[in-house]
Amino acid sequence: MNKQLFSLSALCLALSGCMSGNDNAKPTNTKNDIWPKITSPVKYDAALESKIDALLAQMTLEQKIAQMIQPEIRNITVEDMRRYGFGSYLNGGGSFPNGDKHATPEDWIKLADDMYMASIDDSLDGSTIPTMWGTDAVHGHNNVIGATLFPHNIGLGAANNPELMKHIAAITAKEVMVTGIDWVFAPTVAVVQDDRWGRTYESYSEDPALVRSYAASVVKGLQGEVGKDFLGNERVISTVKHFVGDGGTVDGDDQGDNLSSEQDLFDIHAQGYVGGLNVGAQSVMASFNSWHGEKVHGNKYLLTDVLKDKMGFDGFVVGDWNGHGQVAGCSNESCAQSINAGLDIFMVPSDWKALMANTIAQVNAGEIAQSRVDDAVRRILRVKFRAGLFDKPRPKDRALSGKIELIGQAAHREVAAQAVRESLVLLKNNQQLLPLSPTQRILVAGNAADNIGKQSGGWTITWQGTNNQNSDFPGGSSILDGLRSQVTAAGGKLEYSLDGTYSEKPDVAIVVFGEEPYAEGHGDRATLEYQAGDKRDLALLNKFKNAGIPVVAVFISGRPMWVNAELNASTAFVAAWLPGSEGAAIADVLLRKADESVNVGFKGKLPFSWPMNPNQHVDFYKNSNEKPLFAYGYGLTSTSNTTVPNDLPEQFERKAGDIKTLQILEGEVKKPWQAWLFSGDNSEQITSSTLNLDGINYRTIDKVIQEDARKISISGKTPAGIRFASKSHFREDLSNLVSDTAQLVFDIKLDSQNINDVWLTMNCEGTADTPGSCHSKMDITHLLSAKADGQWHTLSVDLACFTQQGIKFNQLVVPFEIGSSNALTLSLANIKITQSETPAMQMCQ
Repeated sequence: MNKQLFSLSALCLALSGCMSGNDNAKPTNTKNDIWPKITSPVKYDAALESKIDALLAQMTLEQKIAQMIQPEIRNITVEDMRRYGFGSYLNGGGSFPNGDKHATPEDWIKLADDMYMASIDDSLDGSTIPTMWGTDAVHGHNNVIGATLFPHNIGLGAANNPELMKHIAAITAKEVMVTGIDWVFAPTVAVVQDDRWGRTYESYSEDPALVRSYAASVVKGLQGEVGKDFLGNERVISTVKHFVGDGGTVDGDDQGDNLSSEQDLFDIHAQGYVGGLNVGAQSVMASFNSWHGEKVHGNKYLLTDVLKDKMGFDGFVVGDWNGHGQVAGCSNESCAQSINAGLDIFMVPSDWKALMANTIAQVNAGEIAQSRVDDAVRRILRVKFRAGLFDKPRPKDRALSGKIELIGQAAHREVAAQAVRESLVLLKNNQQLLPLSPTQRILVAGNAADNIGKQSGGWTITWQGTNNQNSDFPGGSSILDGLRSQVTAAGGKLEYSLDGTYSEKPDVAIVVFGEEPYAEGHGDRATLEYQAGDKRDLALLNKFKNAGIPVVAVFISGRPMWVNAELNASTAFVAAWLPGSEGAAIADVLLRKADESVNVGFKGKLPFSWPMNPNQHVDFYKNSNEKPLFAYGYGLTSTSNTTVPNDLPEQFERKAGDIKTLQILEGEVKKPWQAWLFSGDNSEQITSSTLNLDGINYRTIDKVIQEDARKISISGKTPAGIRFASKSHFREDLSNLVSDTAQLVFDIKLDSQNINDVWLTMNCEGTADTPGSCHSKMDITHLLSAKADGQWHTLSVDLACFTQQGIKFNQLVVPFEIGSSNALTLSLANIKITQSETPAMQMCQ
């Protein structure tokens, strides 16, 4: 795949006239003639518009605003739907019917049916307008146990196969329809320009042309095609997201600021919308990011002047998770600015009641024009009519509802397996080691070899893709499963060892390793160095290299990373990205057939440039003079006679002022730590967004982004709290973090005013329940009393306070525990051990 840095003049001729913009300065005189007029195949329908006119004329203001409110299933009941008649609702990542991660397809259908029937029940709200359910099915129906999970977008970009994308999207639509859901928040068409962004794997490529092509394919696969099966019984409403510029923020900062010129905003970041809207996409999701300091959720120029007026988009614009609350002057509960800017639907997970009341009041006060409300509701109703929601039977009686055999069926999994095979990129194949003979003695090692959750990444059952195990993927397969099956069938011998030990020296070792799962925000990085400060996977590779055993490295990741040392230690190196539930398909490419002929050759090509050093994180669409290690479009085949040197530079100049930091809680609980709730003698690992023990309640909450903080409420009947312990309660050596400036730092919000007997604890060895060889318990009541104001505060405690009480940081099991024997409600975020240039705010007590 050769990169097509498409000609701007050719693009302009194809789409409409373009004008040059200022490439550097903040756009003060925006020129929306840069943007094309979209010719959607979904045409204006006068009869439909008359039907909408009649319905609008009957609706009250309250009913109209309800159409613009989208709550989350954890925060509404069926009775709420009957009372308010919300136009739509969603399940966030890691949210399930009845709060049950293992909810069955029948459970999903029942909730869809109950919500639908409540929405058309006019006994309380006077409305019979059907609601619609939206879900993040971003690599298959990824919230549902047993669904087919496709490779994440970055791997699909490596396959460079638009027809395959259309097929994948159609299968996703089908499995979603089985559960009674109407609407999918996909495709993501971000054109990532800085791989440090934690959503890089949600992008198909750094190349706008590929993203534009894929957007069209995915929208056609999800929605069907006009004149054929558009929004038919096996199709869902699609959402092209996130408009616009999310992949181009400064430093790859999630929800950060994009400083592109308007011309670059169109040329690079808007091409997916050109592709998706040209085939009839019915919804667009606004982006969290800003453009030159102005949040897109409140940017009238982009949402209305450009997207709706100039490009001619006549569907609706939905917000992202409380994105309206980030607009200047707004909160989650109030944001007239977003509606005035062109937002049609508030995605407001939990604060919907206050937002609804405030929006009604703002219309009555003239802060929001009635005409703007009518336009928003018209757009929502237009899509609902086009999707047949007024005419379809209730969810449980629809064409595909309840056809459970379609969830993860063999034919769907085979398409996913094809995608896996086509996504693999061979970066190195010295001595033409691959493909391997399956008749050899093969050792498989590494913690990603038999881990379907890790190979699937974020947005997999849970939002962050964490706290999953292989049993959560019925019908799925690990990479080890495929290797073991084929080697055994061919008469070879396979031994699996997590840590690389073996009973007999193998002919070759396959080491499967890579990034732990993460999703938006929590995956942001400072550099692209893999396993900075913890080179355990490199040590495993070198173990085999030093023993004279050829090494095949299979790298699981959501982005290109700086792995020069790992490349040097490997004979062959495969970028496998995040392949999803069909890990067994990787064996089809790594191994020959039993007769030694090639089974499936390597086809994948890099959709992103691969970095020469860990600070080379900017992609090359606009930076072609900066030479990467492997260029966009690079990818060897099994017959390529290319040798990659084994002496790639393994050192780099670290930036001045780099601070060593150990993150414990940064949105998600960071490896190797696990969160536990305890009360009296009882304790339980936290594996979901809510947990209740006798004497304490826990749930995730939003501080800055979705579910980045943890809230606990202690009743006071027994000592209780939350602790973060190492996995399997093994000791961790954190001695390299200890210095005169090292501190434990955390954000805390206290909702209780009477603060008494609150302790902060660290433990060595032992278990999460029982203090081990060293223990520190510090009363921090005096630190908290002045902070009991319901606001967020950052507290710092010198590590010396813990070492003085005997904590040995080379034997740490519990780096953070907070609890009380009295009634207490508090929230926590951003727990870390770091080195600071300033002393801690608090002295040891």
